Amino acid sequence: MESHPHSRGSLPRSGRPQFGLGSASALSMKWSALHDAASAVAALAGMTNGPLPPEVRNFPAIMRDAGGRRRELAEQNIEDLSAMMEAGLTALLSAFARGVDPRGGARALWREFLAARDATLALAPQGSSGPRRAA
Repeated sequence: MESHPHSRGSLPRSGRPQFGLGSASALSMKWSALHDAASAVAALAGMTNGPLPPEVRNFPAIMRDAGGRRRELAEQNIEDLSAMMEAGLTALLSAFARGVDPRGGARALWREFLAARDATLALAPQGSSGPRRAA
């Protein structure tokens, strides 16, 4: 008998498999944190960053539903974007702390972020307007 009866992929007493819900949640958290960092970059650039459109906000759920290679590529792109933003934001904050105007660098990082994010969003299946919802 197994010491952890629920470690085989089902929720306690639900009888339903998890199907990677933990990684989908992690993807959503990373995506959200990435956009928080982008908002900080926009602020350093002297720009405003409005609310996310649904296709951006729902991207992690769309990719969870798409699965397969698309999802793997999206996860890798988000990791790469996160590394880029972490390094870039660290450099911008360091410059700002030394009294250097960060706006030019922040605008460049903002443009790079948008280009990389748009490439990542292109991984979503055509016609996907959001996650499938069950009533």
